[in-house]
Amino acid sequence: MKQSVFRSVADLRFAIGILLIIACSSIIGTVIEQDQSIETYKLNYPLTKPVLGFLSWDLILKFGFDHVYKTWWFISFIILFGTSLLTCTALQQIPSLKIARRCQFFRTKQQFSRLKISKKIRHLSLSQLIFKIRQKQYSIFQQKNIIYCYKGLIGRIAPLIVHFSMILILLGSICGAVGGFKAQEIVPKTETFHIQNILTTGQLTSIPKISARVNDFWITYTKQRTISQFYSDLSILDSEGNEIQQKTIFVNSPVQYKGITYYQTDWNLIGLRIKDRSLSVLQYPLTSILNDRDKIWLSWIPINAELDDGFTLLINNLQGYCSIYNKFGKFMGNLELNESTQITSFLTLLDVISSTGLQIKADPGIPIIYSGFAFLMISTLISYITYSQIWIVKDVEEIYIGGNTTRATFDFELEFFQLIKK
Repeated sequence: MKQSVFRSVADLRFAIGILLIIACSSIIGTVIEQDQSIETYKLNYPLTKPVLGFLSWDLILKFGFDHVYKTWWFISFIILFGTSLLTCTALQQIPSLKIARRCQFFRTKQQFSRLKISKKIRHLSLSQLIFKIRQKQYSIFQQKNIIYCYKGLIGRIAPLIVHFSMILILLGSICGAVGGFKAQEIVPKTETFHIQNILTTGQLTSIPKISARVNDFWITYTKQRTISQFYSDLSILDSEGNEIQQKTIFVNSPVQYKGITYYQTDWNLIGLRIKDRSLSVLQYPLTSILNDRDKIWLSWIPINAELDDGFTLLINNLQGYCSIYNKFGKFMGNLELNESTQITSFLTLLDVISSTGLQIKADPGIPIIYSGFAFLMISTLISYITYSQIWIVKDVEEIYIGGNTTRATFDFELEFFQLIKK
């Protein structure tokens, strides 16, 4: 009974069926936005107008379509597929390799009829034939007048490595799903932060107690005053606040430490430091008024105790270039960093306080997945090695010789006829 169950699990049709289910589930995870807020799903998949007539937000949340790759049923299918690969390896691939290593002698001339190529020769002696075969790098086994030869046995290992690599990839996917996390932090420059704003986690995720400091943040601009790149100078700190690692990161150039990756993803302006006529330094908050594509911030700078008279400052860059408007919305002029103007009652713009947006991710399955793909590439190279076999039976004055190969049949035929020519 157990034997039949294992053979059913190892069956190719069963494995293909599970793989199709995993593929369909992955399509669902691609079409439906993953790890979004409930409000997002309520907006895009309302109960009153379900997508495709049935897909609404309550169905998405019920079956976990908002986090497909971390659901118990998706992980179960991956484990089942991995079990199928392991069972197939144990019941089919390993025995096949063992059979390939055995000396499979032909003892009668009738057995040559089932080979792809075979000949009966008289012009060569057995010793001459063996010498030619040895020159072709074959391993030779002989019992009196019968001989078995093979080469390229390593090519038979390729299916085993393929199964091993796929199991590694599946294992890495599971480790990443249950043990990884993603966080988003908006940190003012010079501030130290911990990982707190967690977006997604796995069932077995442990958030590391590690801190980092944003030493500096700056933006480079093109000649057309559009953003070229934005940078954050980060320091990774130990439990006592000492610097362990320091690197300047930018988009597509993160920093990594103990499996945690810090990406540069966004930026923001949070305040202005201004010196007034009395030489007092005051800090005013900035508020974003447009979407993320056209970042513009404004701040109200009062000039009386009642706070009902003053100026509005608009800024859309980190270069310290502001536009000034009075309380009626009339444009009054521009104000640059470290400059003062009589328009604003001799106010001086000292600094633009910025913050950097960092995405922090950890995926413990990434090294395992990369190892799996490395083995997969190795198996591809190994699969090009041809496994060839030659059988010889000497019957009185005649020699029967034949052979088979797993691939490159034309090359094998050329080699075969080179062996038997005069």
